[in-house]
Amino acid sequence: MNVVFAVKQYISKMIEDSGPGMKVLLMDKETTGIVSMVYTQSEILQKEVYLFERIDSQNREIMKHLKAICFLRPTKENVDYLIQELRRPKYSIYFIYFSNVISKSDVKSLAEADEQEVVAEVQEFYGDYIAVNPHLFSLNILGCCQGRNWDPVQLSRTTQGLTALLLSLKKCPMIRYQLSSEAAKRLAECVKQVITKEYELFEFRRTEVPPLLLILDRCDDAITPLLNQWTYQAMVHELLGINNNRIDLSRVPGISKDLREVVLSAENDEFYANNMYLNFAEIGSNIKNLMEDFQKKKPKEQQKLESIADMKAFVENYPQFKKMSGTVSKHVTVVGELSRLVSERNLLEVSEVEQELACQNDHSSALQNVKRLLQNPRVTEFDAARLVMLYALHYERHSSNSLPGLMMDLRNKGVSEKYRKLVSAVIEYGGKRVRGSDLFSPKDAVAITKQFLKGLKGVENVYTQHQPFLHETLDHLIKGKLKENLYPYLGPSTLRDRPQDIIVFIIGGATYEEALTVYNLNRTTPGVRIVLGGTTVHNTRRQLLVSLLPEMMPECCSGFWTAQPKQGNLSGYIKLNGATSPLASLQAFSTDQRGVGEEPWVLCLLL
Repeated sequence: MNVVFAVKQYISKMIEDSGPGMKVLLMDKETTGIVSMVYTQSEILQKEVYLFERIDSQNREIMKHLKAICFLRPTKENVDYLIQELRRPKYSIYFIYFSNVISKSDVKSLAEADEQEVVAEVQEFYGDYIAVNPHLFSLNILGCCQGRNWDPVQLSRTTQGLTALLLSLKKCPMIRYQLSSEAAKRLAECVKQVITKEYELFEFRRTEVPPLLLILDRCDDAITPLLNQWTYQAMVHELLGINNNRIDLSRVPGISKDLREVVLSAENDEFYANNMYLNFAEIGSNIKNLMEDFQKKKPKEQQKLESIADMKAFVENYPQFKKMSGTVSKHVTVVGELSRLVSERNLLEVSEVEQELACQNDHSSALQNVKRLLQNPRVTEFDAARLVMLYALHYERHSSNSLPGLMMDLRNKGVSEKYRKLVSAVIEYGGKRVRGSDLFSPKDAVAITKQFLKGLKGVENVYTQHQPFLHETLDHLIKGKLKENLYPYLGPSTLRDRPQDIIVFIIGGATYEEALTVYNLNRTTPGVRIVLGGTTVHNTRRQLLVSLLPEMMPECCSGFWTAQPKQGNLSGYIKLNGATSPLASLQAFSTDQRGVGEEPWVLCLLL
């Protein structure tokens, strides 16, 4: 089960089916992102696709010498754009591919608009999700719920994305869901309805053990997205942010123009593929080795091209050298900025206390260490608030709970009110009352013994002690021990054997730390294949934006709302240039809820 391969195969099939000749790839905003995650522009150029256009672009030229490959989500807006396109076709012939199920009425409308008979093909290719890693996918949805209930629009989009994932992997699964989450049960029912309605699409070859879809809710583990990370991919996302494999480095001091935005893709970057799951210390060593290797291969300035053979060798080696040069520059810049932020924000010390709060049960030590860091001027207000949030989640009902005192310490440190309010919001979102599981107490004698031995021997790396709650859930699932009273099946059927093909979907978003857990389980558990997905892929800032901000809108926002937002709904927007805070310190997140062709609005949160 490889989601990158599945989507890439769809794109390749579209291009192959259109035959030889020059082509244009016509996409919408979402499918542009879907394609860019699995193919580089240079790779597609090699397949005679010479132009990339948006279906909503008003200024496209008529180019009758080009074939059009249309890859679009089956939305009303896209169908309307296609109808307009077919009435006045700009290209010689159209191959139309929808990323999900298209209604018969929409197909009829397209057929009626095709008066010039330019449409050669209409098909459904189920690449309706973002393939992040081979075992990780996202729907790029921020703010999927209104309080504890689904936003109807986002429920529909999530159902479409999840069923497309199943179709692309050719899986018709049994479904289990987290009982403590009404949202998980609702999504499970919606997916089941689609499978029942479109039963012909889901008639795949039967396997001895049916695949399993497990639907979870982020609020059951609010700890994992709040932790600093120390493996390469997760750390880049936590400190710099990854958006469809792109990293914005424009605010890095002294950054060169060509490195203001870089792409980190395991599909096209061997160094990244080999290092994305390694810890920061190993990355530093491997960067040094990469630099030394680059220096050895670097052409000597005094090298003379005296013969045709010399010139030919130089020309043949230059593209490889240039690519290596770009790889070195990119990773040295990224790692250098990570190192600067770690030092500037005192993150080694901060992270050690975070790990203690997440993994240990020594209240006295944890309280003392949090108080000590709150007195440290190098600890930012964001990191200070995060430490108190972790304390609040872990020791919410401890007999010696000292949260009021820590809140006073935050105030004395000068931490702004919007950060202090996040502490109560995180309890509301993922506290003891909400969780269906116990995140912090060992559940059985084996777990207690392991924790005791870990305390005696210490750990190999104090910064990576934490394991997401997902690890325990999947471990129990693989061993056939996951309790049905906590994770019931949808419907009367149950699995008699241990599952082999498992799709896990987290409402409210997954994390790269959880993706690493899945990667390791796939690597170490023969016969088991796991794919992880979520409405988004979190870092701490995104988690606070998506999950906690609805509890307290609009007080947390810096700038002016264009409309008063409803409780738990991200339909209120701030225009970026209308924000009152300095742009350099502003984190802007697109809510992706604008109409096609409208000016982009963003929700801004000063973090």
